[in-house]
Formats: sequence, C-alpha cells, structure tokens
Amino acid sequence: MSRFVDRFATFTNAPEARLAWLGFLGAVLITAGGLGAGSTRLHDPLLESLHLSWLRYGHGLVVSSMLLWGGVALMLVAWLWLGRRVLDGTATEYTLVATTAIWLAPLLLSVPVFSRDTYSYLAQGALLRDGFDPYEVGPVANPNSLLDNVSPIWTTTTAPYGPAFILVARFVTMLVGNDVVAGTMLLRLCMLPGLALLIWAAPRVARHVGASGAAALWICVLNPLVIIHLMGGVHNEMLMVGLMMAAIALSFRGHHVWAAGVIATAVAVKATAGLALPFMVWVWTRDLRRRREYPPVQAFIVATAASAAIFVAVFAVLSLAAGVGLGWLTALAGSVKIINWLTVPTAVANLTNSIGGLFFPVNFYAVLEVARIVGIAIIAIALPLLWWRYRHTDREALIGTALVMCVVVLFVPAALPWYYTWPLAVAAALVQTRPWIALIAGLSTWITVIWKPDGAHGMYSWTHVLLATACGLVAWYSLYRYEGLSTPSPGPGGPPPGPDASAAHQPAEH
Repeated sequence: MSRFVDRFATFTNAPEARLAWLGFLGAVLITAGGLGAGSTRLHDPLLESLHLSWLRYGHGLVVSSMLLWGGVALMLVAWLWLGRRVLDGTATEYTLVATTAIWLAPLLLSVPVFSRDTYSYLAQGALLRDGFDPYEVGPVANPNSLLDNVSPIWTTTTAPYGPAFILVARFVTMLVGNDVVAGTMLLRLCMLPGLALLIWAAPRVARHVGASGAAALWICVLNPLVIIHLMGGVHNEMLMVGLMMAAIALSFRGHHVWAAGVIATAVAVKATAGLALPFMVWVWTRDLRRRREYPPVQAFIVATAASAAIFVAVFAVLSLAAGVGLGWLTALAGSVKIINWLTVPTAVANLTNSIGGLFFPVNFYAVLEVARIVGIAIIAIALPLLWWRYRHTDREALIGTALVMCVVVLFVPAALPWYYTWPLAVAAALVQTRPWIALIAGLSTWITVIWKPDGAHGMYSWTHVLLATACGLVAWYSLYRYEGLSTPSPGPGGPPPGPDASAAHQPAEH
C-alpha cells in the first residue's frame, strides 16, 4: 500500500502530471458551478442553509454556468492534450489511470450534472425498499421527498433496469432514507466498481488484440462522456459497461464460466450488455475446439448450453434476491418518450418535419413512428448477420460486439449521450489510428457539450448546436493534424501490434 502511495505521490509532482492537474481544476470548477447550474434539486434546503441559493437564479446562475462550462472546457483541453501524448506513444497506462483518479476526486462531491436520472434511481430503489414492485408501478405510487426531484416524464414509468441495479438503489435508500444529497453521493460511490473494472479490463482487451492499453484507457475511461456524464451524472451505465468489459476480458483469457456469470450480472444492471454474450459464445467455442479438440457443432452446442445455464442461474439468483420478476423488460419501451437527434430514426423524423414542413404538411409523430419501426427492423436484421459474420477470431468477436452496439445505439427509438459509452468501451481496442482517435475526440466533445448541465439538451437551439459543432470540429482538427505516431504503441509488457493470439491458432471456418 505504501508503495502505491509513494508512486502516486511521485506522479503528482512530476511534469507529466500537469495535464492531470489542469483537468482537476476543471473538475473543481464543474463541482462549484454545479451547485447552481447543475441538475439541482427543485427545493434545496442545504443551499439555503449555506446561504447559496442565489447561485441558482439571475446573476448567480450566470456565474454558476460560467464556472461549470469553464470546467468542462479545461477538462476537454486536458483530455485532448493527453490524446496527443497517446498518439506519440509517450503516455503510459499508469499516467492515464492516475489522471483518472485526480480528475474524479472533486466530482465525487458534485451534485448530478447533465442528468437528473439519479433522482429516478433513488425513487425506484425506495419503491423496492417500501414494499412496491418497481416493475409494476412508477415512483408516483410511493409519495415522498425523493419524488419531488424525479423528472415528470419518469414519475409514472416503471423501472427499465435489471434486478442487480434495483438492489443497489434499494441498498442506498435503506442506508440514507430519503436524503437526496447523501443518496446521490452514495449512489455515485456505488458506480466506482464499474469504473475500476473498466480500468482493469480495457487495457487487457486491447493488449489481447495487439493494441495499446494506454490508448484504450484514453478512449473509454478518461473520455469526458465517462468522467463527466457517467460519473458526474451518476449513471448506471458505469456499472454495466465495467462489468461487460470485464466479462469480455475474462472470456479472452479463457475464464469462460466466470465471464458468463459476470455478463449475466451486467445484464442484470442494464439489458444492453447482453449484446456481447453471443460473441463470447464464439470465443468459448474456439477454445473448446483448440484445447479439447471438440468437433465444431459439439463445441458450439456445449458453449451455448453452458453460457445459457450460467446466465439463467446468475440472473435467477439476483431476481430472487430482489424479489422481482422480468417486468423490467417491458419497461424498456419507455425510451420512446425521449425525442432528440441522437438516433437515426428521430433525426430523420426531425429533418423531415423541418425541411418537408416548408413545402407540405407533415405529421411529425406519424413520421417518427414509421422511422422508429424501420430502425427496429434494421436492428433485427443486422444483429444476427453481424453475429454470424464476425465469429472467426477474438478480434472479430470484438469487432462484432462493437458493431452491434453501434447499430443498436444509432437505430433504437431514442438515445441519450451516455448510451454512446457502450460501443465506445468495446471499440477502444479497435480504433486507435490517428484518424479514428481524432474522430472519437470530435464526436465525444460534440455529444458532451450538446447537453445542458441541468439535464436538458440543446438540440433545438441552433446557437447551441453551432457552438457544440464548432467545439467538436476543433477537437477533431487538433488531433487529426497532430504529427504524432499514426498508431499508438502497446503499453508496457504488451504484445507487439498484430493479430490476437487466437488468430494464429484458429480452427477451420464453420
């Protein structure tokens, strides 16, 4: 322990920590500005007792907003400069992990920013705590002080999350009661294991396919979508993504039973993680053929049956522990209430309404319904095709998982900024050339700033859209034109760039 502390202390005083401290200052400003401009409570007696209520109104709100956006800007600048160090191969995995800890520390004390979801989480946990089934009734069925801060659109919506996360939310509300401040802080701490798993898994997956662990950490851990949105905004995606990536890493290392159990736990947080399981079956199938010389069909049947049995067993235990059934699956349709430009169907409907409406009458909701049906059809067709196409190597399994998540995020009825962390985490080992890293920088910056700190989005304000687009283009250009190495080097102890180990020992195509 002392060795770890000494190493961290040495890093904090070293020149390479300058960007870490720049991002730390940004996080401090976000935390300070969030008191007035973040996703604050409607009635905040804590601010009133501290005589800080003025931060939420008039000139105080302007000051708070300037502090918060200034903090976001500093963190983005620090992230982009670290991206240059990733491109030229001078950033180490330890530098990125230590920087993550430094950036995150102030945000652990922040109010939720860019989202009000944490209030819904607490209200849903309180439902289970108080004897209600959150898959049958919404928070409105359990009037209490937590309900006051839930977005009106979600007060009557049943929980779309799995039993594992509902247990976490229940645990938090059992400890803190209806205390929103303590509940938010504790719920954010409950997300830390997900971040720790992502930090453990991302570089291991990257090195397995001959990529840079440091670049993977920069893409999917230090990314502002993760630090600001997932941790600052307190989203259960943090747990889901961390568990999912840990399952993929375990699968690549040959620990298939553990991998199936961990992916089941990830699905019990949020269903999206289940998209990785069919590709993990291919990895297990290849292992059975290589290590035990199973025939192709037998290997596939054994891997599928074992994965399914472990998945069902783990999921059943978690459901029994929570005392709930599978009603949360039907609640997944609640996302149709969200209308923004972050998915192809909603973007098409909005463009049709905006442009077509200039020439002929347009029924926006009818167009939206048709576009969403088409989007679901595209998902239904693409997923099995991608699963079959990307089955031959571990690298292909990773590519397939990333692609199906991209398809789902782009064509589901609605998406939110933090949804893009799903494919980002999986693709972090695959998109490490300079053009890809620049593109990720631009898109991540745009998605981060298109949202407003109070949890609303700015996609219907042309001024906000143009400013966000300008920020994204600057971020993209700053890395695209940087004359660093086109492909980052693997981290210390990592394999040289090239195909994964399994690629050299693949059985014949089946």
